[in-house]
Amino acid sequence: MTELRDQILTAAQNMSADGLSPGKSGNVSARTSEGFIITPTGLVYDQLEPSDLVLVLNDGSIPEGQLKPSSEAPFHLSLYRSRPDINAIVHCHSNKATALACAGHSIPAFHYMVAVAGGKDIPLAPYATFGTEALASSLVATLTDRNACLMAHHGQIALGKTPSIALDLAMEIENLAAQYIDVLQLGNPTVLSGEEMDRVLEKFSAYGQQG
Repeated sequence: MTELRDQILTAAQNMSADGLSPGKSGNVSARTSEGFIITPTGLVYDQLEPSDLVLVLNDGSIPEGQLKPSSEAPFHLSLYRSRPDINAIVHCHSNKATALACAGHSIPAFHYMVAVAGGKDIPLAPYATFGTEALASSLVATLTDRNACLMAHHGQIALGKTPSIALDLAMEIENLAAQYIDVLQLGNPTVLSGEEMDRVLEKFSAYGQQG
């Protein structure tokens, strides 16, 4: 458990240092056998200790004697329940992804690397007030077959096996968002076909250092 807390805190601090979530925004969590551990609300990441992270149980309850968890704990809980294949979540307000999300844009297959999120596009989850069950439901529906999405008028979210993997994905999404904004300024973007993205997704399944 100590090692997992260290991993979560390192990811949160790197998320902030890399400019993905300025100030106190965003949150990071990881699954445990009891539930999940998440960053607390309203505190600067580089001032946190591993013991400051908050355990939320599988039933949504929070054992006494802890700090208050992130206000977005409800959607973390819902995503862990609906996605047994993922063990970590990074949510941030990165600049370019948030700009697209606030303009109502998803990210189509303008570049093959869009497949990094697990599908043929990076979808946009419909808006709902932060910290609500409505937002949790929106994200669960959008992330049924994706590991990342934009969040309308909010930011982005990335899922992974570990906090560092989820953070790496969030950084990829921010990079793609920046590139897509540049492409939009040049005119109507051309998009790869569904057939080509099927080929890309198949190649991605064996990409990198497998095993």
